[in-house]
Formats: sequence, structure tokens, C-alpha cells
Amino acid sequence: MDNQAFEMHGEKIQSSSKGKEWPKKEERKGNWSLMKIFLVCLLACVITTAIGVLVLALVYTTTTHIVKEVSVTDDGTTSTKPEEKSVDVKFQFLNHLTKSKVYNFPGGEIQWARFRNDVNEYENDEEMEFGKSINNHRSSMTFGTLRIKGKGLRVPHWHFNANEHGYLQQGTAWIGVIGADGSGVTTYNVTAGQVIFFPRNTVHWIKNVGTEDCVFLLFFTTHEELQTLDVDDAFFSTPEDIAARALKPQGGVNFIRTFKKQVEDQAVNLPPNLDELVKSADYVQSPDHQVWQYFYNLKGSREYRFPGGIFQWARYRRNSTGLNETEKIFSESLNKHENTLTLATLRIFNNQLGQPHFHFNANEMGYVISGCGQAGVITSSGATSSFNIGIGDVIFFPVGTQHYLKSICDEDLLLILAYSTGDELETLRMNNYFHATADHILAQIFFKEQDEFKKFPRSKK
Repeated sequence: MDNQAFEMHGEKIQSSSKGKEWPKKEERKGNWSLMKIFLVCLLACVITTAIGVLVLALVYTTTTHIVKEVSVTDDGTTSTKPEEKSVDVKFQFLNHLTKSKVYNFPGGEIQWARFRNDVNEYENDEEMEFGKSINNHRSSMTFGTLRIKGKGLRVPHWHFNANEHGYLQQGTAWIGVIGADGSGVTTYNVTAGQVIFFPRNTVHWIKNVGTEDCVFLLFFTTHEELQTLDVDDAFFSTPEDIAARALKPQGGVNFIRTFKKQVEDQAVNLPPNLDELVKSADYVQSPDHQVWQYFYNLKGSREYRFPGGIFQWARYRRNSTGLNETEKIFSESLNKHENTLTLATLRIFNNQLGQPHFHFNANEMGYVISGCGQAGVITSSGATSSFNIGIGDVIFFPVGTQHYLKSICDEDLLLILAYSTGDELETLRMNNYFHATADHILAQIFFKEQDEFKKFPRSKK
């Protein structure tokens, strides 16, 4: 490189040095201190963020066990589902109805053993377990008790999605049933121990005509929520001009406007001024050929005895076997309508047994009227459960589930039972299937010599 070039290059270096001077040693130390502060702050931010994320994760994990699950029902409303707790398996088959909510009305009260769409309407986890069980097993049954005070009235109503079968445990009542197309009204009186039947969408009422409370044990043929409409609700939900044109009262729509809806639900009705409102009442009885379509004298029917107890049946019988003329009417009525039930009273003598058995074609639901007992069940998964039962308890055994009932106190165990079939009930008992199995098959199953099985007595049917 020549001197001129060197000088020129030297000038560039010099001018560059003048334009941007190199930092002094003290300044470089200051810059490094700022960098350390920045790095420390950055590290602190990272640590703080990590701790925050960890805390949020812990909070989320905890709240998932506390926060209720939100679900959307068919009508678009939301319901919340509480955290599911471990519930004894027996509550799939047992409901302590006496602990359930009492729905009070001016003329009486209702209690339910049923499925609810909104889980918050269950009183406790055990009640919810029973409701889920009868729904999951497609039981086609809901149970309720109806208490009507003296002179009280279960107002005319109908059920959209269920037939209704009832057993009068106590009292005297007058029943009304309105046929399709207004073809006729059937009325009849019932006393304790008798059965009533209302087909789906049939308008009916129940009037207490005695001095003591009426207590009905009711079974409905649905495992979903029961859908019911009372006549007074239908009236007040109808536009006034439409009601006037349909009913054609004197005074027209002005007369319709004189009706006032009560604030309190009148499902079971008993006005305080009833004697002023009603001057006379006739409780007439329709002819037998009408009445026995909706009525059965269970307490007066034939008794079917077995070792340890007695059955009485309100059921359909093929070819009307063993039925009198009026019982035949009821039998055919059950068979004519879809999804009806078979009802029975079961009395197990004190300290006796209703042996293990199962049903091929029906779920079973029952209510303890008196006595105390024990129920045992083997589920389809092989799990077993046994539990004590007493007055007011509701029991449920799914189709095909082996179960037994026994009395465990000094009085008879009495139940009203319902089976989800309008056809003849098909049942197999343990002694029947055990004795029907060949001895050499039993020997192979149980690892016992074939002759040992001769020790089991062969009982008569």
C-alpha cells in the first residue's frame, strides 16, 4: 500500500474514531451492571409466571371436584349436577320414600320415588341413585303416594306419557273416568284393598267421600318425568274468547272472565268454603261392564298360596283362566291398552321367605305396606346386595335380576307389587332351575359327587 493510500486509510480510521468513540472502562462496567439487573428481573418474571401457572393448575384441579357439572335439557334450560359421591349399591334398588320431599296442597299431599331431569330436585344422593337406576334400566315405572284429606279432591287431570295403576291402602273414594270423544263418564266407589286403572290420556278424578284420609299407592308406566295436565290449568291457559266459544256459557266471554285462578296449586283441592260452594253431591255407581274396565277388587280375588305366604293378582290372564265375568273385563282392558302393569299384593308370613327368583319379561317395583323384612339381589354384573326394608320403603328389581324377600319380624311382611308387563308374568325360581339341571351337570359345576345332589328335595310346583 503506498503512502497516500495509507494516509487516506488512516484518515478514515481517525474520522471513524472521532464519529464514535470507544466506551471507557467505567462506562463498560455500568452497562454490565444494568445487564445483570435486567437478567435478574427477567429470571424473577419467569419464576413468578411458573408459580402462577402451577397455582392456577392446582386451583383448577380442585374446583373440578367441587364445581357442578352444567348440562342442557331438551327444552334448552340448564341444570347443574353435583359432584357424584360414592353411594351404597343398595340404593339402586331401595328408596326410603318417607325421607323424600312432601308436596303439599290444600287438600292433601304427594310423595315420589321417580327420575328427575334436574338433579337438584333430588333430596339426597341416595334418592338420586334410585332415580337414575329406574331410568337407566328403562323400568317403565314411577311410584308415588297420594294422600287426600276428608272431602278433598284430586282434580280432574290426565297423563300424557303414562298409564296409571293404583291401590287404595286406606279410606273410601269416588272415581270418575271420562272416555274418548266424550263417549261417556264412568264413576265408581272404591274402598281399601281395591285397584284402580286409568289409561294414558284419560281424564280422571279421585274424590275422598269418607271421613278419614284416603291413601293411594300409585304406579305410572314411565321411567321419565311424568307429564300431567290438570283441567283447571288447561282452562286458565286457554284464551278467554276461545274458552267462551268452546263452552258457550250464558254471558259468553264476560262469564268466563269471572273465573279467577288460585294462587296456590290446586292439584289436590279442598276449598275452605266448600260447604257454601257445593249444595248437593251424588256419588253414583256406573254399570259393572263400564266400571270393571278401570277397577279390580283385589282384596276379594283368589288367593295363591305358596310355602311362606300368599299372592293376590290384578293381571291379564290368557283365555281368562280362573277369572269370573267381571274379572275378565278388567283382564281384557289391561291387554287392550299398551304398556300396562300387573299388580299384586304379596304377604310373607312372619319369619318366612319368598325364595330367590327372577322375571323374564318384567321389571318389578314394590312398596312396603306393613311389617319388616330383608331384600337380596344379584345384579347382572354378579354384584350382590342385601338390605333391610320397612314401612314406606320402595324397592326395585330390574328384569332378569335374581332377588328374594323375607320377613324378619314377628308380623307378616305385606307389599304392593307392580310388574312392567300387561301380559302374563314369566318367572323362574331358584328351586325350579336348580332341580331342572341334570345331576351330572351340577356335579361338574360344584366339584361334588353326583349322588350328593339327591339330598335336595324335589318340591312340587
